[in-house]
Amino acid sequence: MKELHAKVYEQLLESEMDLHLGYEKYSKEGNNTGNSRNGKYPKRIQTEHGEHDIYIPRDREGEFEPVIIPKHQSRGLSIEKLVISLYAKGRSVSDIEEEMKEIYGISLSTSAISIITNKISQSAIEWQNRPLESLYLIVWMDGIVFKVRENGKVINKTVYLCVGLNKEGLKEVLGMWVGKTESSSFWLGVLSDLKARGVEDILITVTDNLSGFTDTIKNVFPESITQICVVHQIRNFCRYVVWKEKKALLSNLKKCYMDA
Repeated sequence: MKELHAKVYEQLLESEMDLHLGYEKYSKEGNNTGNSRNGKYPKRIQTEHGEHDIYIPRDREGEFEPVIIPKHQSRGLSIEKLVISLYAKGRSVSDIEEEMKEIYGISLSTSAISIITNKISQSAIEWQNRPLESLYLIVWMDGIVFKVRENGKVINKTVYLCVGLNKEGLKEVLGMWVGKTESSSFWLGVLSDLKARGVEDILITVTDNLSGFTDTIKNVFPESITQICVVHQIRNFCRYVVWKEKKALLSNLKKCYMDA
C-alpha cells in the first residue's frame, strides 16, 4: 500500500501539471507554448501509511502550484478518501466534483477529475495484475458484501479478498475482485488469476464453509491443505443450539480453543 500510494500521488501531480500547461507530457501541442516541464524535485511527505519519498514535477516558469500536495506542506490529501469517492460510490463526474468540494474543500474541474480517474485506474490495473511470488505459506480467502449504487439502485456486491503470508512472514493483499454474489465458481476464476500471475503453490488455504469451495481450491492447487475458519465453524455450529444455551456453550468453546 505504501508503494501504491507514492505512485498514485506522483500520477495525480502529473495530471495537475497536464492541466496547468494545457497539454499532456510529450504532446506536440506543447511546442512553442512558452512554458514546459522542467524536471522534478524530491520531497518527503507524511501520510496515513508513514513517510513517502516522491518526486514533484516543475515547470520552467515556476508557476505550478500543486493542489494535491501544496507547496511548503509535507502532508498530502487522503488517498483513501479520494479513491473511495471516485470508485466506491459509482457517481458521475459532476457528483465527484461536488464530493471533492465537500470533503477536501477544493475545486477541480470535470476535465481534471477525468484525467485523475484515468491515471488512478491505470495504477489500480497495474497493481491488480502485478506478478506474485511462486509460494505462499497461508492464503486467507473470504468474500465481503457491500451495498453499492448502480444505475440509480442500491444493490449488494461481493468483494473477493485474498491475503497471503509470504516466505518472509509478511502479509500482503494479493488482490481484490468484485462479483455479484459469493460462489465457488467465481472463486475458481480468482484462483486461476493467482496462478496466472505466478503462484505455483499454497501450503494452507483458510476459508469459510462455502459449498464447493474446497473442491474448487483442489482443482487449481491440488497440494494445498484447506482449513475452515474457526469463527465460521463456531457460527455454523451455533445454528443448531437454542438461544438460551448459546452463552454457556460459547464460554466453554472459548476455553477449548484457548487451551488448544
